[in-house]
Amino acid sequence: MVVTMRAALRLMLISTVSLELIIGILANVFIALVNIIDWIKRGKISAVDKIYMGLAISRTAFVLSLITGFLIAFLDPASLGIGIMIRLLTISWTVTNHFSVWFATCLSIFYFLKITNFSNTVFLALKWKVKKVVSVTLVVSLIILFINVIVIHIYTDRFQVNMVQKCGANNTLRAYGLFLSISTVFTFIPFTTSLTMFLLLIFSLWRHLKTMHHNATGSRDVSTVAHIKGLQTVVAFLLLYTVFAMSLFSQSLSIDAQHTNLLSHFLRCIGVAFPSGHSCALILGNNKLRQASLSVIFWLRCKYKHTENQGP
Repeated sequence: MVVTMRAALRLMLISTVSLELIIGILANVFIALVNIIDWIKRGKISAVDKIYMGLAISRTAFVLSLITGFLIAFLDPASLGIGIMIRLLTISWTVTNHFSVWFATCLSIFYFLKITNFSNTVFLALKWKVKKVVSVTLVVSLIILFINVIVIHIYTDRFQVNMVQKCGANNTLRAYGLFLSISTVFTFIPFTTSLTMFLLLIFSLWRHLKTMHHNATGSRDVSTVAHIKGLQTVVAFLLLYTVFAMSLFSQSLSIDAQHTNLLSHFLRCIGVAFPSGHSCALILGNNKLRQASLSVIFWLRCKYKHTENQGP
């Protein structure tokens, strides 16, 4: 009975992870296609749409790297002990995850600079040059990525030496745990940046509402709505990213038990929710993407009804 229950839970968690991965692919491909089609139609693309497109493409690559890793672990787990395989998987995961996270951070910075209003000279200069700020942020992120890749390269080299001296599954698990620990450390940099944007957005909204209260104006003006929309976008990212970081950290701590119980499947389940769930939240929070998704749903409904009417 216990074995049957464990098997049922394992199947349910694997199914959930699979569904999250499928949703992640569909949502991110949808975001990329909508922006590319709009770009072709208009002959130009806005700065925020560039961020959305870069985020969607990097997220698609990230989800595909996750799928590749899961398939290799399921079909040929012995290959995970090969040094070159570990290097390929860790580097591809690191690069795609890096751009996925940093494009989301750039989106938080963009909304912060576009929405908030401070009289500080430095802030006003940054506000007028928001495109340059986003570009510089991405360049800085490339430096961080370079450092991250070097650290992973050093640790994979040491791992290969250890594999020669001492083979075994425990050695592979320890290497995987070390990789997760390194990844968790590097994820705190964009997280801290987005958290700062969030706190400054709240402070700006509080000041704006206070000013409106003194002027006896309604509380749902354009600026207030913009603040709330920006906060919703950043909050969705922060909440899901916190879950993702906690998932990575928990997996690195419990690495020795990963292949013997349901914990690994559960941690993967909550971790994969980040690239899939955040993209869905972006679709719902963006007017153009939301309208495009409703159009697709309406078209699919019409096609289904048409097929149903033509049936025997």
